[in-house]
Amino acid sequence: MYDYLVSLRKPRSPFLEKTRRDINMSYIIQFKDVQKYYGDFHALHDINLTIHPGETVVLIGPSGSGKSTLLRTINGLETIQKGQLIVDGKDVSSDKTNLNQLRTDVGMVFQHFNLYNNKTILDNIMLAPKIVLKRNDAKNREIADQLLKRVGLTDQGAKYPAQLSGGQKQRIAIARSLAMDPKALLFDEPTSALDPEMVGSVLSVMRDITTSSSMTSLVVTHEMNFAKAVADRVIFMADGKILEDSSTEEFFKQPKTERARQFLSQVEHH
Repeated sequence: MYDYLVSLRKPRSPFLEKTRRDINMSYIIQFKDVQKYYGDFHALHDINLTIHPGETVVLIGPSGSGKSTLLRTINGLETIQKGQLIVDGKDVSSDKTNLNQLRTDVGMVFQHFNLYNNKTILDNIMLAPKIVLKRNDAKNREIADQLLKRVGLTDQGAKYPAQLSGGQKQRIAIARSLAMDPKALLFDEPTSALDPEMVGSVLSVMRDITTSSSMTSLVVTHEMNFAKAVADRVIFMADGKILEDSSTEEFFKQPKTERARQFLSQVEHH
């Protein structure tokens, strides 16, 4: 299933190589002592995290550890109660921040596709750029066709979502997010709702995106081989806390915490 990940990671873009050399360059996302509650339940504890432009960061950990919650705070789908969250220079919690504009710049790919079932695949990809970006029809169609080719679904534009497999729908969801030309892209367990035989094609598209462009990507996933192949950094979470923030090689070779070692032992021998 993971044969396509066997080869060495593709070379990163010159932009990203500069990012790696200059750790002090400006960030695109920064959490400062962020706290998140659901009533009395403390969902996120003291989150301090900086994401630099061009990085691919993978968030892993047991179910219920707060990974998806953390991801959803970035574009305001979940609110925080304490601390500060800066995204692309904007304070997400501020009343002055236009969350709709923020979500234009920070795309998100969900578990369950969220496609419009009454619209064709092409219309799904072209709708938001037309309404939000005011992109003209000719340019919009040109970009949509390019994205269909990029996700390996060139001949599917005239179909409706109900005519596609789950894996195909997720690839269209990725194309739709890319159509907005976001500065960062968030993936919230994009393969968790797919049948096993469909996972590989989606991960392959994601791998191409994260390794062939300077886009910032944050990925919540349980696919450890994928994380090893694409991540610049791994964030390990448990019980709403960040327990490790390490380079990919360091994390998988020598995790610092017993909780991470237990987790890896369970998932890698599953």
